[in-house]
Amino acid sequence: MASLLQLITLFFFLVALSILFSSTPVHCDDDDDLLQGLNSYRTARNLPTLAKNKKAECLAEELAEEIEHQPCAAAAAASNATQQMQLANYPSILNKCKIDINYTRDGVVMQVCVPNRVSTLVLTNFTQSHYSRYLNDSKFTGAGIGSEDDWVVAVLSTNSPEGSFSGGYRAAMEVGLMVMLSPCLLGMFLGLEIFVGTVINN
Repeated sequence: MASLLQLITLFFFLVALSILFSSTPVHCDDDDDLLQGLNSYRTARNLPTLAKNKKAECLAEELAEEIEHQPCAAAAAASNATQQMQLANYPSILNKCKIDINYTRDGVVMQVCVPNRVSTLVLTNFTQSHYSRYLNDSKFTGAGIGSEDDWVVAVLSTNSPEGSFSGGYRAAMEVGLMVMLSPCLLGMFLGLEIFVGTVINN
């Protein structure tokens, strides 16, 4: 009986931890390969590599999901990266990724469409197009990549607050709250286990 209660307590503890730390999505190998390709391109030009930016990655994934059913001709219509996708629900996408719009101004959203997402062609569409000017710019230090169907979206971030894609004060508060609550939850579950063990043994 005691071991059953200990298993139940452990189960609830693991569920609580998974809820706290489940905001990290699973990523596609293709997206990681593209980031590696972009970094090889930058390394060959003596530029620093782009670090993975989780918020930018969330934004890229959400944007790719939004445009996945558009024809590839829509990609050709955007002649440069400053013509960002005009989406009515862009603010809600930022909110979903916990990004403050004030921290997106210096960042860049780039999108390409390649039938069957052939990896070499996707990389070429970024490095051998008007997007290369952004990839050649050392002010960009981070990237997030998302893909759906034939579409790939790359979001470049900077170290400056205006291009960091961070959530600002609200995100800092949420992280702080999570850090403060984690020991409390751990203590609560350990206390519950000790209490249940004491009751069973008596």
